[in-house]
Amino acid sequence: MPLPALPRGLYAISALTLAMGSLAAPAQADTLNIGVQGELASFDTSQVSGGVWESQVLMDVFEGLVVQSPTGELLPGMATSWQVSDDGRTYTFHMRDDAKWSDGEPVTAEDFVFGWQHLLAPKNASKYAYMLYPIANAEAINTGKQPTDSLGAKSLDGGKTLEVTLDHPTPYFLQLLTHYTAYPVPKHLVDEYGRDWVDLDHIATNGAFHPVQWVSQSRISVEKSPTYYAADEVALDGVNYYTVEDRNAGISRFRAGELDVLADYPSSRYQWLKENLPKATHMSPMLGSYYYVLNHRDGHPTTDKRVREALNLAIRRNVISQQIMAGSFKASTGLVPPGTNHYQAQHMDLGSDDMNARMAKAKALLEEAGYGPDHPLTLRLRYNTSDEHKKIAIAVAAMWKPLGVDVQMINSEATVHYQTIAQGDFDVARAGWIADYNDAENFLALLHTGVGNNYGAYSNPAYDKLMDQAAQTLDLDAREKLLEQAEDLALNDYALVPLLTYVTRNLVNPDLQGWEDNVEDDHPSRWVSFKD
Repeated sequence: MPLPALPRGLYAISALTLAMGSLAAPAQADTLNIGVQGELASFDTSQVSGGVWESQVLMDVFEGLVVQSPTGELLPGMATSWQVSDDGRTYTFHMRDDAKWSDGEPVTAEDFVFGWQHLLAPKNASKYAYMLYPIANAEAINTGKQPTDSLGAKSLDGGKTLEVTLDHPTPYFLQLLTHYTAYPVPKHLVDEYGRDWVDLDHIATNGAFHPVQWVSQSRISVEKSPTYYAADEVALDGVNYYTVEDRNAGISRFRAGELDVLADYPSSRYQWLKENLPKATHMSPMLGSYYYVLNHRDGHPTTDKRVREALNLAIRRNVISQQIMAGSFKASTGLVPPGTNHYQAQHMDLGSDDMNARMAKAKALLEEAGYGPDHPLTLRLRYNTSDEHKKIAIAVAAMWKPLGVDVQMINSEATVHYQTIAQGDFDVARAGWIADYNDAENFLALLHTGVGNNYGAYSNPAYDKLMDQAAQTLDLDAREKLLEQAEDLALNDYALVPLLTYVTRNLVNPDLQGWEDNVEDDHPSRWVSFKD
């Protein structure tokens, strides 16, 4: 993000453009072109893998009961207003009279009840189902202990009112409702087409845009929905989301005018971009953690706490942050990033800052665990394809090598990577977590027994007890202390390898309005427009 700016919607003629041929979407005067990091798994939110890039698409085509402004402020969405009971357990939402699906059918409270039941149904195996666990009976439904119709969500007044009963008061519940797990599902289409309701020939969505084309591993295109209640306020005619896993190629496409936004440019290019494309280069604080998952399943060497501690001791996080990543990440020894609401960041105790002492202790721990020259420790390290992840993996492998650790690196594109590690096929795996809502629980749930995104299958009854106690605690200060104790326990158990905290890194066309930096890096296209 300098080359002369091209008129919006026009593509520079380049070898890349010509090579894309018919895969390039037709240019439109008010079409936003975004380069995202991976491909959407499905428009069915129960089947989404959890990638940030998926959230970008889904927040444009669906809408929850509440929405966020460009700066993160909560605003009415499908619900125009709501009340909360004195005990904090019952929410009553009043549905918007002019809320419609893109096929013209009304969006009702029943679509939300059905959508949540659909997400929680055990047969759908949604790894994000736990997001709805604050709702009464949600966990029991998801684990097959109760039927879906026992969910604490009722459609009243002919679908004009939604009453939600929580299992316990949840301070972040309204924020949670902006996440795609809380979006509605068009019951009338599921009744007619079953699982095929998401086919583009059938699908209806309730957001500012609706999908019209999907070219696998290339592009998803959406158009402005004329049935959206605020259609008159939506400036864009459509959005194209291009799958751009090669970030350097993404920079070239941005400079050529093919992309208006590139999500997550390589950290190694930051200084060059800042010098050459200063108005387009964005970097800002973000609620996100970059970490390595350790596999706690039987048969993996990382089930041994001594191995887990040794691996953590040997890593020079500041070297990764400052030298490998050129200062575009912050070194971290915790899971919950600094700046999280009502929370004091916790840190793993690695003892001395003297790396010689730490390496000596790490070697001793591995020897005690039975590893040495005659029995080397071999680890399969998986990461999703990107130059950045590769650099970090190579650096970590080099830091572990003096311990006698042989690292076998395996990379795959993002969707395959997360599907593979969810199945447990790894010893160590790269993962990242961007806050779905600004609360420590959103990060710490990643280590709770049975949670779908607990890729390493970490299970500690003492940890789970603290998390469950926090979930039942009304006093925010007392709740904070319980959450901090839980993280401290997991870090002392070396449950994972915390590495870095994220910053947002985006290239943004300076001609865009309504695109704002924010700690969750969410940018709904309904707010975006091009300057005249």
